[in-house]
Amino acid sequence: MRLVIVSGRSGSGKSTALAVLEDNDFYCIDNLPASLLPELIERTLLSGESAPARLAVSIDGRNQPQQLEQIPQLLDYLRDKHISFDVVFLDADDATLLKRFSETRRRHPLTRNERSLSEALAYERDLLHHLINAADLHIDTSQLNLYQLSDLIKQRLLDKPASGTAFLFKSFGFKRGLPVEADFVLDVRNLPNPYWQPELRAYSGLQQPVIDFLNQQAEVQELFDDLFHYLQKWLPRVGANHRAYVTIAIGCTGGQHRSVYLVERLAAALQPSLGNIQIRHRDARSTDTP
Repeated sequence: MRLVIVSGRSGSGKSTALAVLEDNDFYCIDNLPASLLPELIERTLLSGESAPARLAVSIDGRNQPQQLEQIPQLLDYLRDKHISFDVVFLDADDATLLKRFSETRRRHPLTRNERSLSEALAYERDLLHHLINAADLHIDTSQLNLYQLSDLIKQRLLDKPASGTAFLFKSFGFKRGLPVEADFVLDVRNLPNPYWQPELRAYSGLQQPVIDFLNQQAEVQELFDDLFHYLQKWLPRVGANHRAYVTIAIGCTGGQHRSVYLVERLAAALQPSLGNIQIRHRDARSTDTP
């Protein structure tokens, strides 16, 4: 049996994540009281062949505080039972969550007469600190729409083998902020920038004119060699430390050219040694020719 525990602050996309999992043959339970998790597992195991092979539960701030304090013990219980599980925590920045609640006119489950929406969001984060710390996978949904989040859930959870570490190589632009889920952040803004070549500006790092330009730069080859040897040495050691997910974020100014190029090249070069490699370009435009 495989178990996914979905958590996160209200408005971050937990319902979308559960819907994606349900559409992919997970038996899903929303708003499970944390203290019922052992009983659910026991009953599932006793069901034998009729039990669902994939189970997903949402445990979030709607739980009683005392139940959320039991999270470390509950996760130890799962390990003792040799249950294969992932803890996924979704979140977004406060401004985005406030905007979402304003647009949908939904009431935050933790608001009270004496507690404003912004105070409820802060309180919710405090309540969920055990799940934040325990999460194998953190997903920041601030800049994701419904379809992008669905695709990301599929890529990170459903394309991951049953065992081993999933390494996500992610390009981004510093002008739109750091990816908060990154385990490694590599800055390649010192490299020659195709943006300043008028004939290359409209292309991305996935397209041959930009690839050819960067391949000709000695600095690019030097940095690639340094990053390749560093990652080849250290990423397997991170994976050996029982990490289910590792995100390597590579950033340039706009996230269009240099970071995209290096994500693609490094991922291809490291594939034979790392195995499960995934790629995402956060800020790159469409690859259609201009």
